[in-house]
Amino acid sequence: MKSKFNKTWNSSKQPRKQVKFRANAPNHIRRKFMGANLDKALRTKYGIRTIQVRKGDEVKVMRGKFRGKLGKVGDVDLKNTRLQIEGLQREKKGGEKLVTWFNPSNVKIISLEGNDSRRFKRGKVKAESPKKVEDKKLKTSVKPLPKMDNKEVEKIEAKSKEAKK
Repeated sequence: MKSKFNKTWNSSKQPRKQVKFRANAPNHIRRKFMGANLDKALRTKYGIRTIQVRKGDEVKVMRGKFRGKLGKVGDVDLKNTRLQIEGLQREKKGGEKLVTWFNPSNVKIISLEGNDSRRFKRGKVKAESPKKVEDKKLKTSVKPLPKMDNKEVEKIEAKSKEAKK
């Protein structure tokens, strides 16, 4: 198998090619594989569905043995596309505690670490309040009525009176 990353590769249905793409991807592309879903409140606030997980984010586990548990992201492993959550450990039969790793697709981000503007650089993403977004929607949906003379108004009223009779 070629170890060089192919920049022109778009997609394939073949799993072997998908695995090869992920295994040979450079770090700037591997970072995109670390995306996790945002909580509904954060989705409405930032206008995006997923964002890359960082150390210090608070997450909730959505799948597996630790489902429903909350914790802060302790370590992020780009090479193996996994993350570690502080306080969540599994036990071996002898009682020894082991670090547990999670795939970013199995967690949901509850709160973000810090306020880094570079983190929200994806096109339409702007940190606006939900009220401003609603105001913009209302302004575009309401159109002003055209101005009419008194004669035109009287004609319309006369037609509506005739229609009522």
